[in-house]
Amino acid sequence: MAENPANLKYTKDHEWIRIEGNNGTIGITDFAQHSLTDIVFVEFPEVGKKAERGKSLAIVESVKSVSDVFAPVSSEVTGVNKELESKPQLVNEDPFGKGWMVKIKILDQKQLSELMSKEQYDHYLSEQKH
Repeated sequence: MAENPANLKYTKDHEWIRIEGNNGTIGITDFAQHSLTDIVFVEFPEVGKKAERGKSLAIVESVKSVSDVFAPVSSEVTGVNKELESKPQLVNEDPFGKGWMVKIKILDQKQLSELMSKEQYDHYLSEQKH
C-alpha cells in the first residue's frame, strides 16, 4: 500500500490535495483506489468549470462501482490529467503521483483549514476500521 504523503491535505471522502500557493492538484487516496479496485475510466470536468466544495468534481469508474470525486475546496478547474484517458490504471498504481486527476485554482483559501493533515486522516481511517 502506498504511503500517504505528509505534504497533502485530505478529505473524509478520501480525496487529497497538494497545495501550491493559490493552486492545487487533486487525486484520490490509496485507501480509495484500493477500495474501488481496478479503475477503468475517469470522467473529468471541463477546464474552467467552477466546483463547489463537497460537490462532484470528477467520476471514477472501476470494475465494481462508479464513484464521485468531490472537490476538497471551492475551486476552478485549470487542468486535467489527460494521461488517465488511456491509462486509468495509473490511479491504482500511483495515486499520489502519476494518478493525479485535476489541477485547480483555489477560490477560498479559508476552506483549506477544514481539511485533514496526514496524521488526522490516518486517525480517521483507523476509526473507520472499527
